[in-house]
Amino acid sequence: MSLKVTKAVVPVAGFGTRFLPQTKAMPKQMLPLVDKPVIQYIAEELVGSGIETIIMVTNYHERAIEDHFDRPHHDLVENILMGGEKKRPLLDVLNEISDMANFVYVRQKGPYGNGTPLLNVQHLVGDEPFIYTWGDEFIEPTNGSPSIFEQLMTTYEEFGCSVLGSIRARTDEDYKRFGFAAGEEVRPGVVDIKNIVEKPGKDKAPSDLANLAGYLFTPEIFTYIGKALKNLKEGEELWYNDALKLMLADGRRVLAKEIIDGVYRDAGTKIEYMKTVVEMGMKHPEIGAEFKKWLKSSIL
Repeated sequence: MSLKVTKAVVPVAGFGTRFLPQTKAMPKQMLPLVDKPVIQYIAEELVGSGIETIIMVTNYHERAIEDHFDRPHHDLVENILMGGEKKRPLLDVLNEISDMANFVYVRQKGPYGNGTPLLNVQHLVGDEPFIYTWGDEFIEPTNGSPSIFEQLMTTYEEFGCSVLGSIRARTDEDYKRFGFAAGEEVRPGVVDIKNIVEKPGKDKAPSDLANLAGYLFTPEIFTYIGKALKNLKEGEELWYNDALKLMLADGRRVLAKEIIDGVYRDAGTKIEYMKTVVEMGMKHPEIGAEFKKWLKSSIL
């Protein structure tokens, strides 16, 4: 019987250089999508999927993230209460943010690369399966479908192995941005991975199944990220794919799960962030209708 997945790891230690100077003093994960930071959308999806503990791997300038998920400061509480009953619901919203999960923060230490956060959280995750997801991208459920994390968990419960969230590539540019899985399809949308190729380009891609936005790892990933670290040469970067390739070479099973009825949202580049802001703004319950009306009148 598979263990229940209750922990998630979110690396947020990057410097967000694509968004400088905005990110000089504010993490890119705190960039707003209308009235919520990107990282809150991800946290809400995790909690809605049954995650109880969210471990964030941070750097020195991520204090804003910690503050966001903390209880509101006394001065802010007083200011809200001075606004009377009309503003009181705002306090409830802020308290709900801090109460939604057990938030744990650990500083990133080690070589550059997205595999290093795995080294930093092993003592917190322990011998449990866990979600590993990014702080600047997510897959938004559509048509009432389960979230990416619920779909990963369901696949894990059936097969008992690590599962990579995936979507079908749609543009030539996608093949230059993501890693792609190659293997045998055990059923529609579930691939038994034999190889992973990073940013291959369309001509060299082994499939159209791009791995992105979230993964479910079994604890054996820690053994293999440790092996990958030992294999590093001076100046090289440590990537989680290094560990996955070692797992595959040892015959460990890793699946790719196509996420059904989800829209990929990317807030990691300027143009994709702006697209996401506009699309989320058009759906916002308070301003969506007015915003769409303004867009139609403003587009040249």
